[in-house]
Amino acid sequence: MGRVIRGQRKGKSLIFTAHTKHRKGAVKLRAVDYVERHGYTRGLIKKIFHDPGRGAPLAEIVFRDPIRYKLMKEMVPAVEGAYTGQFVYFGAKAQLAIGNALPVGKVPEGTVVSMVEEKPADRGKLARAGGASCMVVGHSDDGKKTRIRLPSGTRKTLPGTCRAIIGVVAGGGRMDKPVLKAGNNYHKYRVKRNCWPKVRGCAMNPVEHPHGGGNHQHVGHPTTVSRNSPPGKKVGLIAARRTGLVKGKK
Repeated sequence: MGRVIRGQRKGKSLIFTAHTKHRKGAVKLRAVDYVERHGYTRGLIKKIFHDPGRGAPLAEIVFRDPIRYKLMKEMVPAVEGAYTGQFVYFGAKAQLAIGNALPVGKVPEGTVVSMVEEKPADRGKLARAGGASCMVVGHSDDGKKTRIRLPSGTRKTLPGTCRAIIGVVAGGGRMDKPVLKAGNNYHKYRVKRNCWPKVRGCAMNPVEHPHGGGNHQHVGHPTTVSRNSPPGKKVGLIAARRTGLVKGKK
């Protein structure tokens, strides 16, 4: 019997979990309330700062609590063009301006948005990474559904009440700069999680990986594996519908 392979250890061991010690907190839109559904509320961008392990800068927005005498702080990904001291407006009747948050049903077609809710009031799930954005493609006739184009290029239909921030997430083009040396990758992944450096399976011994062993580094058998193969064998192209280069466009 071979060893427990890396893919199995990732499910069990805590050494592969995310490094969250220095993270700044949850990144969410404001909790939806009566003010946002029927009007708008004003917030002030207090600061824009770096969050370890995240490519996009974060903006801390301070709102007045509509019921109690206190302030509410929310963290959202900063959009390009946002600045400290800027007033932003969240709500159905907010204006179409960079940094404001509106329901996608109220946004005209062709608008670029980010931090989009997948379901109403889930506080932002789509297009949150640095440089990411969605585009509003169209609306249904009754205004209850909106179609958006995701960063991957796929299109998705959302309820018109899902909110989104106008603009592109800042921090884009991060991958354009070459890494140049291994030390840069070391620091990049140190704050994310233990997933680097990654040893290839065919560079291992037969006990450590199904692709290991042999007098030359080669796999020696097809890398496609069944969906219901046992955990120690489930490496490579799992339940692949097709393999090889993608030729042509959809």
